[in-house]
Amino acid sequence: MAILKIARMGHPVLLGEAAPVPDPTTPDMRRLVRDMAETLADAGGVGLAAPQVHVPLRLFLWRDGPALNVLFNPELTPLDDAMELGWEGCLSIPGLRGQVPRFARLAWSGQDAQGNRVAGEAEGFAARVLQHENDHLNGIFYLMRMEDLSMLGFTEELARAAEAARGDAP
Repeated sequence: MAILKIARMGHPVLLGEAAPVPDPTTPDMRRLVRDMAETLADAGGVGLAAPQVHVPLRLFLWRDGPALNVLFNPELTPLDDAMELGWEGCLSIPGLRGQVPRFARLAWSGQDAQGNRVAGEAEGFAARVLQHENDHLNGIFYLMRMEDLSMLGFTEELARAAEAARGDAP
């Protein structure tokens, strides 16, 4: 296993449309999933898309509590028009966070690491993570989804502002 280099905003691999994965069960795909899992754990993130590790394929991993999930060739469908605003960060844009509108509930489908067709529903934070990672497969950053750039900031500054608002600052 290996920790892979994470592409940062500005790298062309993050701006294109990722290609479908014909067979998720190949040794190369198994190795990629293992390496992505190790990279995600090392980075302390909750999701990682293949383009973020310089591989332009339709694959992402995400954490749901302690479970690590893998989805090849994902398809996401909102279950209704309800949207939620929430804070997001990105391993490809280190140090920044912003408030992003996302669908509150969605259905997802694709293939697991064994090539089996899988499907489910997600809401709240899990739905947000799925949409964020799926966006990477289409060359979209969370910044492109933001409606109010005044709600974008460096993580440390946002934390200081939150502390000051609570009265925790010296």
